Amino acid sequence: MSDAPADRADADTAPGDDDAGFLEGYTTRALVGGVTVAAVVALLLAGLLFPDSLAGTLADALTSRNTLAAALRLSVPIAFAALGGIFAEKSGVINIGLEGLLIISAFSAIYVADVTGGVWIGFAGGVAASTLLAALFAVVTIGFRADQIIAGLAVWLIALGLAPFASQVIYGSPNTPTVATSPSINVPVLADLPFFGALFSASPSVYLLFAAVFGSWYVFERTAFGRWIRASGENPKALDTAGVSVTRVRYAAVLISGVLAGMGGAALSLDLGQFTGNGPTMVNGKGFIAIVAYLFGNYNPVGAFLSTMLFAGLDAVQTVLQLQGIGIPRQLIRITPFVVVIIVLALVGRTRLPEAAGEHYETEE
Repeated sequence: MSDAPADRADADTAPGDDDAGFLEGYTTRALVGGVTVAAVVALLLAGLLFPDSLAGTLADALTSRNTLAAALRLSVPIAFAALGGIFAEKSGVINIGLEGLLIISAFSAIYVADVTGGVWIGFAGGVAASTLLAALFAVVTIGFRADQIIAGLAVWLIALGLAPFASQVIYGSPNTPTVATSPSINVPVLADLPFFGALFSASPSVYLLFAAVFGSWYVFERTAFGRWIRASGENPKALDTAGVSVTRVRYAAVLISGVLAGMGGAALSLDLGQFTGNGPTMVNGKGFIAIVAYLFGNYNPVGAFLSTMLFAGLDAVQTVLQLQGIGIPRQLIRITPFVVVIIVLALVGRTRLPEAAGEHYETEE
């Protein structure tokens, strides 16, 4: 193994640059968060004072229980994929094939549920399909040392073509027939609350997401395995010297990313009861939005979830506004969440990538 990457980093980065970059990114995120909160508060006050104005319409949309319910539902596939991306990239493997993992799991979940008649069996089938595709990606990038970006694009393109083709062969259409969906979980009394009641009356996938966010945070912050993953992405040589296999840690991290992305894709299709394979498929860029979410969240599971809720909330609001007919063209309203994503990327500041992300490693044994 060569020490060139480490030497290059030492040459290009002066002492304190990493700290300055972290502070810059943290300050920018805090500023963006503060401005967002201030804008929402100002909008709510304006809506309260002028209920018949555009501000009143926007305030009603923001405080609607249906908006929160829609935001939670829309966040599920994105947040699961973002968590998976964090595991892979923190270990040093850049997995931009999250979109493909969502697609293949969304179709597989519907197919297995249709064949077996069991929603949860279908869910497991979707997770298994995504994990297998992630394992193939891991073998190609870790075992055969292929370029991770190209391999990730290949995963996306394979899934984008394979899932609709399989649906066409099996069902005669890129769109599958509908299957049964799992009922929502309702918590008595709490589910009747005006706004936050949506948190207590949601699909099981929403509660799985909450558990996954907490579980991911716990793994990274409280377990030896989480420290191994961070070391694999930051200083694989030190991890290897400590007697821990960098290759095994990276394989495990990529497989976990496949499991989590598979949960997101399976939840996406099973919550709707159908896989839609037309055009970019029903996934429609959610895997790429997930990459933005975990970058904005600075590789923190909780931060990635909150970033996802920002996008999902905007998506839910724009849907409500289209139905309201506020005089703004629907096409303009529809692109609002994506415009915000671009603005966030421009304002987020520098996100420090793991030091060894995208670099191959050969054990010195």
